[in-house]
Order: sequence, then structure tokens, then C-alpha cells
Amino acid sequence: MLTGLAYGLAIALDLFILYIGIRFLSRPEQAAAGYGVPSPRSAYLSVKGVRDAAYGIVGLCLLFFAGVTAEAWFMLAVALVPLGDMVIVLRNGGTRAVAFGIHLATAAIVLLSAALLVAA
Repeated sequence: MLTGLAYGLAIALDLFILYIGIRFLSRPEQAAAGYGVPSPRSAYLSVKGVRDAAYGIVGLCLLFFAGVTAEAWFMLAVALVPLGDMVIVLRNGGTRAVAFGIHLATAAIVLLSAALLVAA
């Protein structure tokens, strides 16, 4: 059961970050507002979209082609991204609710996923 939960959460997180990346590429203003720092269309939004989509694809590839251990290490390392996003939101006028409620919570869930994958 733990293995199924670990795989399921990892796949869901990989697909979700892929979705976020695609959203930043297709609807950058809405995605920026959801990120916590509304801004006009800029190259930054496209960069963020490509980054997030690539993380989702890399995570799925690791899980399916390299295995659980590789995905666990990936999740552990990639948890730094939402922590960095939290700091960016706080330093650029975003709300604490978004910084902690979205970005810190995301980091915690990603770390949980890593722990479940190690335990699986």
C-alpha cells in the first residue's frame, strides 16, 4: 500500500508541476497572479513555465526509467524550488498567505513524497 501511495503522490506532483509550467506558457498573467507576485507579461513568465514543465517531465522520466530511488532524490532536491519561490514572493510584495500557504506547503508535500518513496 505504501508503494502505491508513494508512486501515486510522485506522479501527481510531477504532473501538477508540468501543468503549472504549461499554464505559465499559455496564460502567464493568470499564472503569475496565482504564484503570488502579479506582474506584466515578461520573459520571466516564460522562463518559469519552461522550468516547471521540465521539472515535471524529468520527474516522470526518473520515476519510470530510473526507479524509486532516483525519484526520491529528485524530489528531495527539487523541494528547494518552492522554498525559493516562497522567499521570492515574500521579498517582492506577495502575501504571507500565498508564500506559506502555497509555496511552503508545496515544499512540505514534495518532501513527504521523497520520504514515502524512500520508504516504499
